Amino acid sequence: MSPAAIITIAVAAIVVLAAIVLVTAARRADVRGAGALSRETVRRDKDSEIDLPPARATGRDVERAVSQARSTGLVVATPSAPVVWVPPDADAIGVSRRQFLNRATISLTGAGLTTFAAAGFVAFLWPTAKGGFGGKISVGKLDDVLSSIRTSGGFFYNATARSWVTQYPVDALPKAKAVANYKPLISGMQNGIVVLYQKCPHLGCRVPQCVSSQWFECPCHGSQYNRVGEKKGGPAPRGMDRFQFTVSDAGDVVIDTGNVFPGPPIGTNTTGQEAEGPHCIGGGHG
Repeated sequence: MSPAAIITIAVAAIVVLAAIVLVTAARRADVRGAGALSRETVRRDKDSEIDLPPARATGRDVERAVSQARSTGLVVATPSAPVVWVPPDADAIGVSRRQFLNRATISLTGAGLTTFAAAGFVAFLWPTAKGGFGGKISVGKLDDVLSSIRTSGGFFYNATARSWVTQYPVDALPKAKAVANYKPLISGMQNGIVVLYQKCPHLGCRVPQCVSSQWFECPCHGSQYNRVGEKKGGPAPRGMDRFQFTVSDAGDVVIDTGNVFPGPPIGTNTTGQEAEGPHCIGGGHG
C-alpha cells in the first residue's frame, strides 16, 4: 500500500473513534441532567445507609408479638389475712356548713370573752394614775385660790382637776350639815370653798360660769345652778357633782378626783343665793 492510503485509513479511524467518544459523552450528559446524582454521591448514600437505625415495627408486628406473649394460664394470688373494717371519722371526712358556722361562732365568742377578761385583769393590776385626773391634784395655796376666785368674778377653774372652785359661806354650814349628800364633804367645806365637777349631771356637758347672774348655766339644755352648784332650773336631775378635797397644815389645797360625789337633790338651797344679774342661758329658773 502506498503511504497515502495508509494515512487516509488512519485519519478515517481517528474520525470514527472521535465520533464514538462524542456520542458516548452526549448520552451520559443527557442521563445526568438536572437532579441527577453523581457517582460519588450515590456511593456516599450507600455508605450512609449502613448507619441508619432499623425500621420501626408496624402495628401488626406489635399486635402479633403481644398475642404470642399472652398466656392463658391463671395467676395464683398471694394469700393474706383479712383486714378488719373500721368506720371512718365524720370529722376527718369533712365539716358541714352548719358545723363550720357553729364552731366559728363559739370560737370567736370565746376569744372575745377571754380578751375582755384579760384586759380587765390587766387594768385591775395596773397602777392608778397619780399625777392627773383620776388622782389627787394640788391646785395651790388656799389663800391663792380665794384670791383667784375674787379676781375671776367669783369662779376659779382648774383644768387638770376639771373642776370649778367657788366660795362657800361659813354661815350656811349648819344647813349643809343637814343635807345627806354633803356629809362626806363638810370637812373641806369648813375651809370656805367647795369643789364642783365641771360635767352637767343631765347629759355630761361642760357647764360654764355666768358672771352676770353668778350662776352656772349649761348651754346644752339650759340647766342652771347657783354658785355652790345647787340646782335652780332646767332638766338636770340634781345639783352639780363634786369632789372631796383637803387643806394641809401648810395651806395647800389638794383635790381628790378619784371619787365623784353626787350633787345635792333638787330643792336644796343652803345659801339662798338668787340670780344677781341677767342670765347667760334662758330666762330664769323653773
